[in-house]
Amino acid sequence: MRGVCYLATGTGPAQAGSLCMSKSAFNLDLTTLRNGLSRVAVETGAKDLDLSESEWPGGVRGTFDVEKSGDRVSVRGFLEARALLECVRCLTMFELPMRVPLEVFADRSGTGSRRDEESLVRDAYMRFHDGRQLDLREDARDSLLVEMPITPRCREDCAGLCVKCGADLNPGPHACPGERNEESSHGGTEA
Repeated sequence: MRGVCYLATGTGPAQAGSLCMSKSAFNLDLTTLRNGLSRVAVETGAKDLDLSESEWPGGVRGTFDVEKSGDRVSVRGFLEARALLECVRCLTMFELPMRVPLEVFADRSGTGSRRDEESLVRDAYMRFHDGRQLDLREDARDSLLVEMPITPRCREDCAGLCVKCGADLNPGPHACPGERNEESSHGGTEA
């Protein structure tokens, strides 16, 4: 099931139990969260986070500890996803499993001056909500994209491609046709 499950951890005033809904998973319904600490497990498709489904197979999962105190909400946890990338050395496609931290602090809009709220949002220090929902989709998307490697490699010791013939060097040594052509053009003699 894709959606969201709120699991109370039993700490603070929240009662043990769970409430599951099928809606936009990374859009937390604050009206169903009680004050205290809750464990929130979410799962959604890449499209819900404005990510390419072909580049993010299997969707995105998140597990968060959500602490609610009145209108203040803190979200701490991890996102898990698999990114489909092309190796910069051998040009093969590979899946990179990712486990990325997500931390969001939010308060109800209108609790401070508008200028202060705009400053906090601009500096990415705090998010604001309407008292009913806290949308984490942009935060989740940004967290995943920031953790993407600039030069993805299928493995750390990737041998890459042969500079002469373009063959993948990862399986091991190969008989490069480029070397044979070079030898025959020199007549097989050394200078």
